[in-house]
Amino acid sequence: MYLSHFGLTELPFSITPDTSFFYGHSSCQDALNTLLVSVRSGEGFIKVVGEVGTGKTLLCRKLLASLEDGYVTAYIPNPYVEPTTLLLAVADELGVEYGRGADQHHLLKALTAFLVDVHAHGRQVVLCLDEAQAMPIETLEALRLLSNLETERRKLLQVVLFGQPELDIRLDDPSIRQLRQRISFSCSLAAMSVADVEYYVAHRLAIAGYRGPQLFSRQAVSALYRASRGIPRLINILAHKAMIAAFGEGANLIGARYVQEAIEDTESTRRRPIWQRIRALRVAAMLGLMLVSAGLLLWRYRA
Repeated sequence: MYLSHFGLTELPFSITPDTSFFYGHSSCQDALNTLLVSVRSGEGFIKVVGEVGTGKTLLCRKLLASLEDGYVTAYIPNPYVEPTTLLLAVADELGVEYGRGADQHHLLKALTAFLVDVHAHGRQVVLCLDEAQAMPIETLEALRLLSNLETERRKLLQVVLFGQPELDIRLDDPSIRQLRQRISFSCSLAAMSVADVEYYVAHRLAIAGYRGPQLFSRQAVSALYRASRGIPRLINILAHKAMIAAFGEGANLIGARYVQEAIEDTESTRRRPIWQRIRALRVAAMLGLMLVSAGLLLWRYRA
């Protein structure tokens, strides 16, 4: 790979959520600060919403790594399960003992005993659920029932939901309005600005061991920003491919041309030919007209 060519000790733009590469741009740092304050104050439910690739999983792991020894934590990466399965996953993550073949009632009983015991020893339990927008309504309701446990002063279980914007739509369901009312703090992860992208790229390169002059030109950073729309995951993919392209030619400066090659090689950032975009617009317009016509016909029929 290109590590020795650029004087690096590790790959700087891996898409795995490594907390050592965490970069707190304004939106992300604000969210982390809010999470730490709300968790330490003993709030019940906390929600973090962000588009795909904005760094929700990395933020979640940074939160867990930032909590002191007085916390017992559990992380569920895929909560798209039925209620009983979720309770089993939470129990396993926390190390709670339960009988073989335990049903939902006995799982709740075992988890309650565990939470009371942890609280008695002066510790707090924090449960983080990633991809929460995929949780079934019934599972969200089971999570609310589990969070009902509290003392006169604080909750026995704090829950942090990380999800895509679809999570807000899911929480609008009237059947779980009690859960929505219990969300004390909400955070939104926004995309990075062009200035953030420049600092982000330099930050990751420095963590990976780079000690030379600015590696990505201003034009290259601008191209990264335009193509990625400030989404960290896309920036990582494009920057990595641009470095490969530059290494292939023995270049020590990554200009806009290498970023453009990376863009053309990445389906999620490559622009479709103009004729394809025009055709897509025409199809959308035709579908719209068909729906309007169908609505008019239905209205006349009912009239």
